[in-house]
Amino acid sequence: MNIKTITVGELEENCYLLIKNDKCLIIDPGDEFDKIKEEVGSLKVIGCLVTHYHQDHIGALEEVISYYDIDINKPDLKIFPIETIETPGHTTESKTFYLPKEKIMFTGDFLFKDSFGRTDLGGYDPDMIDSIKMIRKYPDDITIYPGHGESSTLGKEKQHFDYYINWLQK
Repeated sequence: MNIKTITVGELEENCYLLIKNDKCLIIDPGDEFDKIKEEVGSLKVIGCLVTHYHQDHIGALEEVISYYDIDINKPDLKIFPIETIETPGHTTESKTFYLPKEKIMFTGDFLFKDSFGRTDLGGYDPDMIDSIKMIRKYPDDITIYPGHGESSTLGKEKQHFDYYINWLQK
């Protein structure tokens, strides 16, 4: 499986393409549909995943759904074996998508490199604390792909979790 990152929109949101053979899954089509379409090229798009519904993550969603005639958050698990993890905090509906075999997670705005998502844009601090505590059970060697910025590993990010929890509890 290959992962292609397409940085889109004013907030430089990471739209991801998961590519396996000639098939593709789009994650968080934030903006610039033509740019996404160009990167997809001749691949067959078989679905779209959305980590949460802030505009910078779904700006091109309607165009993606219409153009490729696909569903949202219903991946073909035979091609892309994905576990959907509820990670509320940044928003009440935030999700993380985990591919155990590949040891990768798409965290949206729940977890970034060296940071976590704001909770003042429709989220809730206690939910974020619960999500941070819950995600600790996953292996350290998972690569995380956030909604903005660079990728990291879960192990590296776990080093900050106690600080985040303490900050959120103030």
